[in-house]
Amino acid sequence: MTLSSHVHRFSAGSDPRRTPLVLLHGSGGNEHELLGVAADVAPGAPALGIRGAIPFEGGSAFFHRLADRSLDEADILARAPVLADFIVAARAEYRFAGPPIAVGFSNGAIMAAATLMLRPEVLSAAILFRPLSPFASDPPARLAGTPVLIIDGARDTRRAPGDGERLAARLTRMGARVEHRVLPTGHAITMEDRSIARAWLGGLADAR
Repeated sequence: MTLSSHVHRFSAGSDPRRTPLVLLHGSGGNEHELLGVAADVAPGAPALGIRGAIPFEGGSAFFHRLADRSLDEADILARAPVLADFIVAARAEYRFAGPPIAVGFSNGAIMAAATLMLRPEVLSAAILFRPLSPFASDPPARLAGTPVLIIDGARDTRRAPGDGERLAARLTRMGARVEHRVLPTGHAITMEDRSIARAWLGGLADAR
């Protein structure tokens, strides 16, 4: 396994004891997009910003959509294992102490969910901002209590009502320990999102 499949940026952080974050940006973003979010939700933690492999609107995306804007599940199924292998290679290269926590936004949150569903051993937890389920049916993997935070926006015009709730239910059926929140906001990540994510991560650390 090598690091050649994805452009990325690694920040070692000031506190190597913290669990590293892997950052998966939204459509049209890049490997730098969520570094500020990471600094807010997990100050000092190592962070690995990953660029999606598909050029999209001046930036990148992690998977293709079909002509009607629906998810291309076959493309996600093909690309998620490549991303999982990249994360494993990065863990070895940058000497992560253990499996990292995924932080995904929109397109990246969908890909983070797919990676968790298909390769649950790669991630220790996930924070998913404005996601929807990558698959129409439950994959066979079991998540064995993996902590997942999902945060939706009640006024998010890029999501249908219940998208996050359906993903939360799917992950729960697969064995994840899911917290689902809905904020009175739109698609963008807000300061309240960051505050909730930071408190949630602090709870994970306290439980260990």
